[in-house]
Amino acid sequence: MDDHALLRYSRHLLLKEIDLTGQQKLQDARVLVVGCGGLGAAAIPFLAASGIGRLILADDDVIELSNLQRQVLYGEADLGRHKAEAAADAVRRINSGIRAEVLTRRLTALDLSGWMAGVDVVLDCSDNYSTRQAVNVAAVASKTPLVSGAAVRFDGQLLVVDARTEGAPCYHCLFGGAEASDGACAAFGVFSPLVGVIGAQQAVEALKLVMGIGRSPIGRLITYDALSANWRELHFGRDPDCRVCGQG
Repeated sequence: MDDHALLRYSRHLLLKEIDLTGQQKLQDARVLVVGCGGLGAAAIPFLAASGIGRLILADDDVIELSNLQRQVLYGEADLGRHKAEAAADAVRRINSGIRAEVLTRRLTALDLSGWMAGVDVVLDCSDNYSTRQAVNVAAVASKTPLVSGAAVRFDGQLLVVDARTEGAPCYHCLFGGAEASDGACAAFGVFSPLVGVIGAQQAVEALKLVMGIGRSPIGRLITYDALSANWRELHFGRDPDCRVCGQG
């Protein structure tokens, strides 16, 4: 790590839990972000600023005027651009030392399996139930730590899936219904700063996982009610009949 990097990341280096060892792990890390909308737009800048060496940004959507109410990584000049491409440009502005790769298509199960095998952590910042389930399946199969977030109306949620941990439950253990959904923000609305709160928390957990520090909320669904300013936890275990991670 040269003098420029030592100065840039000096506030990390002052933290004994991180120091040079942790910062080097960030620099060597590869992180996949599935979804560059509200949650992704909040998480990606912190990943880039913190020094994650390689970011793979996946989203098949383009930036629309209605996105700008909460997707603060983008501006009016970005309207019509692919979110992943605009996000990659923002990453390069934030930190020229980061390698940002762009996937402007909806990832298939085969795509997810291929990319998952080559990354250290995946962030699920998507806004639909089917994608969350597909990302969970690929993460469990490859034993890639997964940080999953969701935000709609005034309610946010966060959980971590880590199949490297013996007996750890997965997303499907908790949300196993074939048609379950927390609702799309296009139909129900979403409070602008809420995606920032949850997306930033996803970045927190991803960085911790990369560095191997702290405690991850495995088997704990963390929810946030912005109207009441309440954080709550729901503890859950592995479903033995889970078709993704169970024995059945």
